[in-house]
Amino acid sequence: MWTYEKKAVSNGFLRVAGVDEAGRGPLAGPVVAAAVILPAGFEVGEITDSKKLTPKKRDRLYDYIRAEATAVGVGIVDAETIDAINILQASLAAMREAVTDLGDAPDFLLVDGKFEVPMPLAQEPLVKGDSRSASIASASIVAKVVRDRMMAEYAQLYPEYGLAGHKGYPTKAHKEAIATFGPTPIHRKTFRGVAEHVA
Repeated sequence: MWTYEKKAVSNGFLRVAGVDEAGRGPLAGPVVAAAVILPAGFEVGEITDSKKLTPKKRDRLYDYIRAEATAVGVGIVDAETIDAINILQASLAAMREAVTDLGDAPDFLLVDGKFEVPMPLAQEPLVKGDSRSASIASASIVAKVVRDRMMAEYAQLYPEYGLAGHKGYPTKAHKEAIATFGPTPIHRKTFRGVAEHVA
């Protein structure tokens, strides 16, 4: 899990940040990105792609990462902006915001996926990076937990949609709720499954 971080360090970089996002696929809610710089002696343990972890384990690892990481940054882009600029651009904007939020500016980024973050920093995109890099995996956990907690709050505001369960993803129950009650302000109006129900 340290191969890419070690390679960057051997090339002379000192502050390597892993970057990932959560929430590209849902019909509701924001896309959330995180950037994480890990210290040299960080114990990876069970840290891996957040999708492979139970919510309970994610919460525990989130607390551990928050406590032990050198720096953690978070970026959030809302549904309205996603509709305005498209989900890919919104994901990259959230990643840029997360890197800026680190405070301790990184000099190299390891980015989950195949696109670079639009900022003038040395970086390496890694497809399936959240199962190949400790810092990307840590970022994936932070992004997922932050987003899930936001969706749990939205579930209180919009109880008819079952957001706490599916987190805004296009489940059958969620699509039926949109058809019955119409989209809320946090629904992505340009996404199929929502667009048909926009008045």
